[in-house]
Amino acid sequence: MEKELYSIIICRSNNHMLRAAALLKEVGVALEMVPVPGEYGSVCNTGLKISSRIKPAVEQVLCHHKVSLHGIYPLQPRKLDGLLAGLSPKIDPDLREVLAKEETGENLSEEDIIVLLEVSGENNAEALFNAADRMRREVVGEVVDIRAAIEFSNFCKKYCSYCGLSKKNFYLERYRMAPEEIVEKVRDIATWGIKTVILQSGEDPFYSIDMLLDIVKGIKQETGLRITLSIGERPREDLRLLKAAGANNFLLKIETTDPELYLRLHPDGDYRQRVLNTQWLRELGYLLGSGNIVGLPGQTIPSLARDIKWFQEQGIHMVGIGPFLPAARTPLAQWPPGDGFLTLKVIAATRLVLKNVFIPATTALATLDPQLQIKALQAGANTVMLASTPERYRERYNIYDNKYPVDLEWALTMIERLRRKTVLRKV
Repeated sequence: MEKELYSIIICRSNNHMLRAAALLKEVGVALEMVPVPGEYGSVCNTGLKISSRIKPAVEQVLCHHKVSLHGIYPLQPRKLDGLLAGLSPKIDPDLREVLAKEETGENLSEEDIIVLLEVSGENNAEALFNAADRMRREVVGEVVDIRAAIEFSNFCKKYCSYCGLSKKNFYLERYRMAPEEIVEKVRDIATWGIKTVILQSGEDPFYSIDMLLDIVKGIKQETGLRITLSIGERPREDLRLLKAAGANNFLLKIETTDPELYLRLHPDGDYRQRVLNTQWLRELGYLLGSGNIVGLPGQTIPSLARDIKWFQEQGIHMVGIGPFLPAARTPLAQWPPGDGFLTLKVIAATRLVLKNVFIPATTALATLDPQLQIKALQAGANTVMLASTPERYRERYNIYDNKYPVDLEWALTMIERLRRKTVLRKV
């Protein structure tokens, strides 16, 4: 039986991509929104995956409706040629079998991912991390993407049991940054040569859609920086307006794709609504970020494997993976931190499965151990987030305790130590 071949439609603008998706769905074409492979442009773009069998008919539809195409290209499996030849003979047979699939470009199953996450021993771990690092190098190159995060409000209407910003944490000194204060801080960040700013907050209804639109438009007009929003669940119309105003990316972490575990962690949350919000963001053309927490109570290796498959199915562009870290005065304050080694394995497996995505070496890893952040960059990660919240607020954004201050100096030290590159340009 012949393998199904796929093609990727790449449009000349995000608007044309969304129009193409709508047109093709209207005529019954099965498609997926997926990150664009590096060889066809920027990883931080979205393409439409279709069966190669229907490419001529699809071209005809899009041409008739004057959709502006960059092209429709073969979606080749990403192979790691010669991977097995460099492996130690001492690695486990099951791991060797999974890595053989990576060598030939075969998609990994959930069972394969479980094998990767259960890796133990120095030789096996080295084989896994080296494979993920090679995949990182081939799909996103040697540049470490540095982004700056502004945590503009620590108010939150939610009761998440692991988070120090929970509405039930009555001991936390709350703050909100004024819109003009946020824009002023972004102007300062722009002088560092940063290209993307992340606006992050608790789920704070104080910031109306009009306020958020003013902030996004102000940042775009004054700096031109790419904007990632991480502000929780919002109505679909709000998300549409923010995209039209200039927001580029949206980070909405799922934390876990186990519905029962999700409910235990989010007593006032709705797993189905979280998934629906993710779907809206994808349909609206955002470059979509998600992620999970490693080490949650009741979490299993199979559930982590399902998380990774979910990221793949959702066409996620950026996956943030960090260990659980306890926060004072929360229901999980006494729960032990997540395992750093397991977190590195989840990062490596995510790189091997999703391939051309952005994966941060998270601040949570640096908080557990600064060396783990460096190791993450050697196990498939390629992005670093700077703590750029004004100092007078920074310690109050206490999602977990004792957050490590990942600043520009530390980020550049890591990059230099690893002999990687950055595209920062002082302005």
